[in-house]
Amino acid sequence: MIEIYRIETVASEEAGGGVVRRIMVRTDSLEKAKERALKVFALARRPQSRDPEIEVVRVLNGAGHELFSVSTRD
Repeated sequence: MIEIYRIETVASEEAGGGVVRRIMVRTDSLEKAKERALKVFALARRPQSRDPEIEVVRVLNGAGHELFSVSTRD
């Protein structure tokens, strides 16, 4: 069954905090959404990224519950 997951990139407090970008992903498993979130995290942490310093990337389900997150502190 296909579900919609929301991937959010969150800036660090020093960079102003808050959600920087949201991506909607339609997939049949949470594992695929996690893989996409890890790719987003890797790209956002690159030195040439134009986004503010990213601290957390998280995956939320359609109801808004956090299912997975990866942080610079991990």
